[in-house]
Amino acid sequence: MYRTRTCGELRLADINQTVTLAGWVQRIRKMGGMTFIDLRDRYGITQLAFTQGTTAFDQANNLGREYVLQVTGKVIERQSKNPQLPTGEIEIEVESLNVLNPALTPPFTIENDTDGGDDIRMRYRYLDLRRECVRKNLELRHKMAFEVRRYLDEQGFLEVETPVLVNSTPEGARDFVVPSRMNPGTFYALPQSPQTLKQLLMVSGFDRYFQIAKCFRDEDLRADRQPEFTQIDCEMSFVEQEDILNMFEGMTRHLFKTILNIDLPQLPRMTWADAMKYYGSDKPDTRFEMTFVELHDLFHKAEEQKPENERFSVFANAAYIGGICAKGQAVYTRKQLDALTDFVRRPQVGAKGMVYARVEQDGTVKSSVDKFYTQEVLQQMAQTMKAEKGDLILILSGDDAMKTRKQLSELRLEMARQMGLRDPKKFSCLWVVDFPMYEWSDEEQRLMAMHHPFTSPKPEDIPLLDTDPASVRANAYDMVINGVEVGGGSIRIHDALLQEKIFEVLGFTPEQAQTKFGFLMNAFKYGAPPHGGLAYGLDRVVSLFAGLDSIRDCIAFPKNNQGKDVMLGAPSVIDQIQLDELQISVRQENK
Repeated sequence: MYRTRTCGELRLADINQTVTLAGWVQRIRKMGGMTFIDLRDRYGITQLAFTQGTTAFDQANNLGREYVLQVTGKVIERQSKNPQLPTGEIEIEVESLNVLNPALTPPFTIENDTDGGDDIRMRYRYLDLRRECVRKNLELRHKMAFEVRRYLDEQGFLEVETPVLVNSTPEGARDFVVPSRMNPGTFYALPQSPQTLKQLLMVSGFDRYFQIAKCFRDEDLRADRQPEFTQIDCEMSFVEQEDILNMFEGMTRHLFKTILNIDLPQLPRMTWADAMKYYGSDKPDTRFEMTFVELHDLFHKAEEQKPENERFSVFANAAYIGGICAKGQAVYTRKQLDALTDFVRRPQVGAKGMVYARVEQDGTVKSSVDKFYTQEVLQQMAQTMKAEKGDLILILSGDDAMKTRKQLSELRLEMARQMGLRDPKKFSCLWVVDFPMYEWSDEEQRLMAMHHPFTSPKPEDIPLLDTDPASVRANAYDMVINGVEVGGGSIRIHDALLQEKIFEVLGFTPEQAQTKFGFLMNAFKYGAPPHGGLAYGLDRVVSLFAGLDSIRDCIAFPKNNQGKDVMLGAPSVIDQIQLDELQISVRQENK
């Protein structure tokens, strides 16, 4: 056999045993008449000792990093122990060495603190995966998927695979499409989620379904997005919202306990309206305070008492004025405050400027708009903000309340980052509920479903579908952890007539609705149970548990920011013969 033990398991109790190990050369150190090699496999690192005068010593001096070795030798106590390694009290006195495979010098060091940048590590991802920190992320992912399956199995869920080649549907992100050779001119789509299929499983009587499913969306990428990603996809029959929240809050609590040994308290719930009012985001980071305080009434009243030519137009004409209080940060310098102003003016944020005020140690308030307001007004502002001596107040305003809140949300998160409040080892979870059913699309010039068109409206809001559809609330909910939406779902529509009404509000003609979703509406006519569910983003949950800034390092073979796999060279041009078989004409650009 190639090995009798692994490189991570030997201890002092194994001294004098003869063992065979196999793995990769991590590091070579030559010290006079001795050569030491760190041998690495998936399980850890063991030091090998080679003594001058032996055949194995001569072989060891001709090795390079990442050579694949098999060694046999005796376990002995290590004289210079390494407390940083679980195997740091022993080493192997090597008797024989077999080079299983030589290796080229790798383009970056295979260590946690590597000298390889993102691009080169993605090109040689199979080498990057040898690093302990990356491997541990994938081990965490495996454990999480295992615990999800165990929990859901114990709750009576059935794991059912749904197709990967499906029909293209509107009302979501862009589909990845797949041409059909056998049906020229027609296309499959890769699923953005198994949404309609899991609803059909409820119509079929499966009652409780789950799937750890691959999903695909052709959309612009961010740190928490990839073209293909993995969902923990779930659906239940004969349930109301409370049943869903209790079931999957239980699963979340199970994951935190079994993986991180953290006992989660009962998760708080926040309405979408409150999340936007106090945090400017439907996925608020509640690890810290710094909630929004609305100031437009205060400042508008102050402006009304001044002659028109003395008014501060930025506030006087604003539809929204809001601020945050950064505790103890009145020490910020003018240079730091100018940097914050530049931050909110970036195109990604889009604010026109920022107003600041400090509460000095003597209780006076010094502001960037001192010349426009009396100390009395500034004191009222500080009191409204609950600001104390030494605190810093930051204010944004604008003519679009929702847009300005989102800008203030970015400023809040940036201040929290600078203040060290976004600790990845601290977890704050909550449910956000009562989302709007619809949101206006400037691009489409119509109402769009905020979640998807199969979401049920709140029963009490159904009459508003005819009179004020923009005010209808959805029976929808998201789970948020540390400012990241990790899962979301809804109670679904199970009545064909209500589903037709929803399509009508979205601007579908009956013919369009029948063409796109007739299979689902027809299924409802054969007795659909009340049902609902949700889906967690497995990649996002793993990255949060691992304390990562990006989901890429918990995916074995991710795409880069351009949606490319630089290791495989995908996407790539395909042969003309394949295009001809598919009856596809590709316009070739002149190079």
